Amino acid sequence: MPTSGRRPRSGSRFGVSRWRERTARLVAAAKAAHRRAETRFPVVTHLAERMVSVNIFDTATRLAAQCFLTAVPLLFVFAAYAPPVVRDQLLRSMRSVFGLTGPVDTGVQQLMQPPNESLRQTTGVVGGLMVLISATAVSRAVQRLCQRAWAIPRGGIRVAPWRWVAWLALWIGALLLQGTLHNGFGLGVWLGIPVTLVCQTGLWWWTQHLLLGGRITWRPLLPGALLTAAALTALSGTARLYLPRTLDRTVAEYGSVGSVFVLLSWLIVVCLAATVSVSTGAVLAQEPFLATRLGSPPPGRDPEAQLP
Repeated sequence: MPTSGRRPRSGSRFGVSRWRERTARLVAAAKAAHRRAETRFPVVTHLAERMVSVNIFDTATRLAAQCFLTAVPLLFVFAAYAPPVVRDQLLRSMRSVFGLTGPVDTGVQQLMQPPNESLRQTTGVVGGLMVLISATAVSRAVQRLCQRAWAIPRGGIRVAPWRWVAWLALWIGALLLQGTLHNGFGLGVWLGIPVTLVCQTGLWWWTQHLLLGGRITWRPLLPGALLTAAALTALSGTARLYLPRTLDRTVAEYGSVGSVFVLLSWLIVVCLAATVSVSTGAVLAQEPFLATRLGSPPPGRDPEAQLP
């Protein structure tokens, strides 16, 4: 008589055990390959691990969003309260950095027109101060980037708020001077590129030291500053080739929403380059060859213990 339940075939059991054995062999082979890579290419493996711990795409996207949400209100504050010479300088810098032309340039000019009383009343002194205070969110985002790049545990840094404000003030001043730097003080791009590279190196060198609260000494921070400056200088050169045409086309097809999408996408690329460069610089500075020369703290150690 037929039975109600069927026993599993021995062949199926054999198939399951065979797949388990294959999976175990693949896992063992992957672990062995990882160990060989760590032995032969320690820099590559350390860099890959650091990129995963930094979570570069998430960090870059958050930083880009903070920059965009900060830039728009700051433009209104500049339009309402900045002196005419400062507004003109900011407009020249934006044209130089982004290569603004056509309707986008016209829109920015209208935004930066001399303010009327209604604009001042709408913005208000209190509103302007709130915008400046909320803009420190960018400072905090960059601080988290530097902290993750150097594998400093969460809560391991307590930075005084004045450092956030100081960082923001210096970068606003640097933005105002971008047009002058890109043009090489009026002498041409041939001088503007090395000047921009030197200035970017100094800014990112100082940024890491300031926002890390001095827990990492100056010399170990130099590789990250050089890499970040080189990446951002290269991107600033390509921005004038890519952004003007793309902005004009998207504004013509989709209106102002298209320009928001293009600018935010470009900011994500810029922030991703900065995130990767700072993290790579931290890994290189902690490799034995450079660590002994720069006095870098070993990976996974408390940097404060290495300070003199």
